[in-house]
Amino acid sequence: MNITKHLDCSLRDGGYYNNWDFNEDLINQYLQVLESLNIDCCEIGFRFFNKNGFKGSCAFTTEEFLGSIAIPENIRIAIMIKANELIINGELVLDRLKNLIPLKASQSKVDMVRVACHSEIIEKILPVFEFLNDHGYISCCNITQISDKTNKKLVELSSLLSSTKVDILYFADTLGSLTPISIKEIVKALRSHWSGQLGIHAHNNRGLALSNTLEAIEFGVEWIDSTITGIGRGPGNTLTEELILETRQKQLNTRNNLNLVPLIKIINNHFLPMKNKYSWGTNIFYYLASKYSIHPAYIQAMLKDYRYQEGDILASIDYLRDQGGKFFDCNKLHETLKRIKS
Repeated sequence: MNITKHLDCSLRDGGYYNNWDFNEDLINQYLQVLESLNIDCCEIGFRFFNKNGFKGSCAFTTEEFLGSIAIPENIRIAIMIKANELIINGELVLDRLKNLIPLKASQSKVDMVRVACHSEIIEKILPVFEFLNDHGYISCCNITQISDKTNKKLVELSSLLSSTKVDILYFADTLGSLTPISIKEIVKALRSHWSGQLGIHAHNNRGLALSNTLEAIEFGVEWIDSTITGIGRGPGNTLTEELILETRQKQLNTRNNLNLVPLIKIINNHFLPMKNKYSWGTNIFYYLASKYSIHPAYIQAMLKDYRYQEGDILASIDYLRDQGGKFFDCNKLHETLKRIKS
């Protein structure tokens, strides 16, 4: 039986709401909560190459920042980099990666590096995983927008990645369109050639993130993601508190049960106030976006823009459905506003 590894990415994914600007006291308390829950890995932030505009510490996750916080010894630390930041004019620029990852893992606070990438550029960035492997990092290839990939494409990706230095192959439901029924077919296709570890990152557009994650475990996926209260881009992710209750039942029913009090306290004192402010979580707009393969960033942007009323958002969803909205583009968003207001 496979041993499931649990990765919490509350600050990395939640940073889409506050520009990754979390105060140090919250970060330290959060890490202690993860330790109390026996979470295996914490993806604490991005390491962006582009530094335009204000962003907090969890956007860059520098070694200096990591050295300033209290990281529990038994929690691995992960960061995420975006593959498209390493590509210029269609070609991989390895110096950008060297700039982002200047140290070997033995000299760093980081244990794991996850690379978020569209399937179209995976072949170009394979040297990234060789670099990470040579530097001693656990490397993850996170294939985004997995729901729009055909079975044939998934088999091709499985074959391509089977002979690489990738340690963990993740499939991310960026558009929130997956259902439990589709999980089996995706895992089967990815397992056609890939024999390494698999991971799932679920989004909650349809309220199915938990069900999809549990189904993935059932079919042998070893790594599962979640965030506290589901905090994350657009509708958010699988809720850590729910996933814990579903996967740790034996521990909850014994004398050596998990202590849920720290988790409940950080939810009530920090995450629920943030949720009241930023309003992540699924709604009818995110649900529709998932049906039409529209990137949730469009919905998130419209919900916080006073110029969009409810009818305007619905009209924009119709426009993006017809024009194609898989990839977020500010110019296309502005175009929707012009069209519905004209």
